[in-house]
Amino acid sequence: MGVDNDSAVAVGWKPAWNLRMTRPESRVGAAAPADDLAAADDRGLVEAFLAGRRDAFDVIVERHRRNVYQLCYRFVGNHEDASDLAQDVFVRAFKGLRQFKGQSSLGTWLYRVGVNACLNRLAVKRPETEPIETAQHVDARVTDPLETVLRGERAAAIRVAIQKLPPKQRATLVLRVYQEMTHEEIARVLGSSVGAVKANFFHALGNLKRLLQS
Repeated sequence: MGVDNDSAVAVGWKPAWNLRMTRPESRVGAAAPADDLAAADDRGLVEAFLAGRRDAFDVIVERHRRNVYQLCYRFVGNHEDASDLAQDVFVRAFKGLRQFKGQSSLGTWLYRVGVNACLNRLAVKRPETEPIETAQHVDARVTDPLETVLRGERAAAIRVAIQKLPPKQRATLVLRVYQEMTHEEIARVLGSSVGAVKANFFHALGNLKRLLQS
C-alpha cells in the first residue's frame, strides 16, 4: 500500500512535494528553503536535518525525487504505483536518515531504500529459480544485446518484458541501464557482491532478449 501525506505527517514530516505531480504544489504560508540549504551539498543537507532543520529534508526530496520516481517506475511500470512507492521511499528515508553513515552518496543510499521498497512490493511475485551467486561463465562485457534491443524495440514492449524478470534481475538491470550505475555501485545498493551483480545482469539481458523475441 502506498504512503499518503497523512501517513507522512504521522512520522513528523509533511512533504513539500506531491510526488504525483510534475511540479511542486504551492505551499501556502510556508517559507522557501533558505539560501544556505538550497546551495548546500547532500552531506550538508543531512547534517542540517539531523541538527533539527526539517526543511532540509524538503530540499533533499526536491533534489532526488525525479531519480527515485524513475527507479520506482522502472520496477512497477505504471505512474500510480510508482508515485505511491516514491512517496513511501521518502517517508522511509525521513524516518531512517539517522542511519545514513555517509559511506556512500546520499543518492546511492536513497536508491538502496528505493530498491528495498520495490522488492518488498514485488515479494508476492514468482521467486527466482537459480541462486545468482552460483552462476558461472559470465561475460561481464556483454552489453550490446540490450543496447540493440533498446534501439530496435518499442519502449512499451520493453517495459512489459522488464516486469516479467525476477525481482533481483529487474533491480540490477534498472540500476545498470536506466540509472547508469556501475557494477560496484549496484553491489553497494543491493548489498551483494560485484560478481553476483555481473551474473544477475548477464542473465537479465538474456531473459529480456528472449522475452522480447517470444
